[in-house]
Amino acid sequence: MTAIMKSFASDNNSGVHPLIMKALAAANAGHALAYGQDSLTERALARFKDIFGQEAEAFFVFLGTAANVLSLKALLKPHQAAICAASAHINRDECGAPESIAGCKLLPVQTEDGKLTVEAVRPFLGDLGFEHHSQPACLSITQSTELGTLYTPEEIRTLADFAHENGLRLHMDGSRLANAAAALGVDLAALSVEAGVDVLSFGGAKNGMMFGEAVVFFEPDLAKDFKYIRKQGMQLASKMRFLAAQFEALLDDELWRKNASAANQAAAMLAKTIKDIPGVRITRPVSVNAVFAEIPPRTVEALRREYFFYIWDQTRTEARFMTSFDTSEEDVAGFAAALRQASKTPQTPSANKKPRGKNS
Repeated sequence: MTAIMKSFASDNNSGVHPLIMKALAAANAGHALAYGQDSLTERALARFKDIFGQEAEAFFVFLGTAANVLSLKALLKPHQAAICAASAHINRDECGAPESIAGCKLLPVQTEDGKLTVEAVRPFLGDLGFEHHSQPACLSITQSTELGTLYTPEEIRTLADFAHENGLRLHMDGSRLANAAAALGVDLAALSVEAGVDVLSFGGAKNGMMFGEAVVFFEPDLAKDFKYIRKQGMQLASKMRFLAAQFEALLDDELWRKNASAANQAAAMLAKTIKDIPGVRITRPVSVNAVFAEIPPRTVEALRREYFFYIWDQTRTEARFMTSFDTSEEDVAGFAAALRQASKTPQTPSANKKPRGKNS
């Protein structure tokens, strides 16, 4: 029997949290009305209002890409544009879906840390009112960012105020919002609605769910047509109760925080364990569940025989190691031991020629 390889490539590769699997099994009893007309969906949507405020309107979708793209479609007309970091998932890892499906343009900003700032965004507003250029109408930020960095509530509020003063909206890709909130010791609302975010893509699949994301509007007028946008975007689940059951379990008793904290702690442990291995250099601060490290090129091929992981920057063999809610101390120790052993492996010509991959 082939051994199951452990993954440090993405938190998408993890399994389902037992409490969420239990909720799915419970939802499987009997029949329920389709398309969200069931009591489970009603309860789950009420939990979103409890957490984000009574004006919050949540809509469940299957995929993170769909959550982001349909959020932008709700905010933007085809002649308008979203300003985002060049490293943002919507810019690099969604295969042009924002442009193709939402019909909008993306205006990428080069950053060192994956974060937008007012100073970096301001020059793009010079195109406002100029009919030959796409019109900036939205800022899109990621929390935590693709580089593992965090926006504080104050930083988000600064961006939100700037956006609103200039007639723009603020969208947040919150596929790892739970990890950010856990790391900063705040609740989900503090990093979203209370900081001025207009629309949130709230992640579930990276934090213990089997599948499912939520698009959350904090201004009811923005949500009025979204049920049609979701349907046209092929994201209206017929058996909605199975999405709802997972979110109810994730939000109950702050399971989202427990899962995210476990993943964050595993990443901190991993960084501490591998930082002194010869040839390994931690390249970015470890704030959430991502560890970026330059590793010797000779280690790549040998390490990939035992563990999944991605090379983020091929030019300097910078790897991205992701941990999950179910990453154990034994997993970290085993990975570190394998990396240490691989660092002793003689250089081979093909060791650094694996395809780069870092999708989500």
